[in-house]
Amino acid sequence: MRAYPRCAEESGFVSHHQYLEEYNPMKKSLSLLGCALGASLLFSHTAAAQDCETITLGSAISLTGKYATNGIHAKNGYEFAIQKIKDAGGVQFGDKCYNFNVIYYDDESKGDRGATLAERLINQDKVQYMLGPYSSGLTKAIAPVTEKYQIPMVEAEGASRSLFNQGYKYLFAVLSTSEQYLASAVTLAAEKADDPSKVKVAVAVENDPFSLDIRAGVLEDAAKFDMQVVIDEQLPRDLSDMSAILTKVKLLKPDLLIVSGHSKGAATAVRQIGEQKIDSPMVAITHCEAADVVGNFGAAANDILCSTQWAETLTYEDPLFGSAANYEKEFKEAFPEYKDKSVPYQVAQASAAVYVFKDAFERAASLDKEAVRDAIAATDMMTFYGGIKFSEFGNNIAKPMVLRQIQDGEYNVVAPSEFASHPLNWPRTPQ
Repeated sequence: MRAYPRCAEESGFVSHHQYLEEYNPMKKSLSLLGCALGASLLFSHTAAAQDCETITLGSAISLTGKYATNGIHAKNGYEFAIQKIKDAGGVQFGDKCYNFNVIYYDDESKGDRGATLAERLINQDKVQYMLGPYSSGLTKAIAPVTEKYQIPMVEAEGASRSLFNQGYKYLFAVLSTSEQYLASAVTLAAEKADDPSKVKVAVAVENDPFSLDIRAGVLEDAAKFDMQVVIDEQLPRDLSDMSAILTKVKLLKPDLLIVSGHSKGAATAVRQIGEQKIDSPMVAITHCEAADVVGNFGAAANDILCSTQWAETLTYEDPLFGSAANYEKEFKEAFPEYKDKSVPYQVAQASAAVYVFKDAFERAASLDKEAVRDAIAATDMMTFYGGIKFSEFGNNIAKPMVLRQIQDGEYNVVAPSEFASHPLNWPRTPQ
C-alpha cells in the first residue's frame, strides 16, 4: 500500500475520476472521519498543512496505449513529489501555503487526443499551469496548445531537440535533450577500437521525434570518428518484432548496435538479441529500466549499455528530497511495486518537474502565470536529479546524460568517466 492519505480531499494529487475508481462511496463518510481524526498524526510536523490553499496543475498523460508503462512511471513521480512537498509544509510565499493538486486525463498515447485534452484542461478545467505528457511526440502535440494560451508547462519526458527550436516561451524541460542520450556509447566504441574509422555501427530506431533525434546524434558522433554506419533502419511500427533487422546484424557484424524504441522497443530488442544470440561487442539501448529488462529477461540483458538521465548512485542532492539515493529509498517505500528493481529515471525527472514549479512559485511569490513563467525561466537550482537551468529555448543545460551497463543484473554507471562507479565490461559477452 502506498504511503499516502486514504481520502481524496486530503490527497493533493487524486483526481475526481481516480476517486470514483479507488474509493467506495459507501465508505466515504467513514473514510472522511478517519482522515479528520488522523490528520494531526499524519501531518503533525506541518500543522498548517490543512489550511493550505490549492494550486491546480493539469496533465494529459499516457495511462493506456503503447506509452502506458512510462506514462504511469511519470504520474507516479508527479504524485510522489506532490506528497513530499505537502508533507514539508507545502508551497509557501507571503502569509499563505499551497498544496498542488493535479487533474489527469489519459491521452491514450495519441497526440491528437493529447492536444484535445490540453484544450479541455485549459478551457473547461481552467488550469493555468501544466505538467508535461510522456514522450516527445505527445509533448510536440501539446506544446502549441499551451503556447497558444500562454500556459507555463514544465515537462519531464519530452527530450527531442526539435521541441526547442520552435521559439516557445512557455515550454521548459528538466531533462537532457535526446541527441545526447547515446553519444557516450559512440565515444566508448571509439576508445576501445585500435582504429575508430574501422568501427562498424548499426542503428535501429522508432519513427518518432525522440528516437529520430537519437539517430541523428549517433550519426553525427559516428561521423566525427569516420565510423562506418552499416545499418540504419526504422523499427516496425508496433515495435514487436525486429528479427529482420537482427538478421542483418548477424550478417554484417557491427561493433556497436544502437536501438531506441521506448519501453516496448527495449523489451523487444533485449528479448530478440538473446534469442538470436547477437554477439555485437557493444549494444546500447534506451529505456532499459522502464522496460525492466533485467526482471523480464535476466542474463540476456547482461553487459547491455543503457542511457539514463539519472541514477541513484550519483552525488546530487537538495533540501527537499535529500540525496539521489535517499530519493530512491523513499520512493520505493511509497511505491512498493518498485522494490525489487531500479527506479526508472522517468519517475525521478517527473518529480524534478514538480519541484521546479514549487521553486518558481516561491520565487515569484505570486499565482500570476506570467510571473510564474518568468520565475521558471530564471530557474538555477541543484536537485537530487541534477542541476536544472534553462536556456533561452527552454531546455535544461545544467545536467549531463550518463551510461549504465547491466552487470550481473545490476545497473552500474560506466560513462562519462567522471561519474563512473564501475569499469566497462568489453567486449560484451552474449548469454
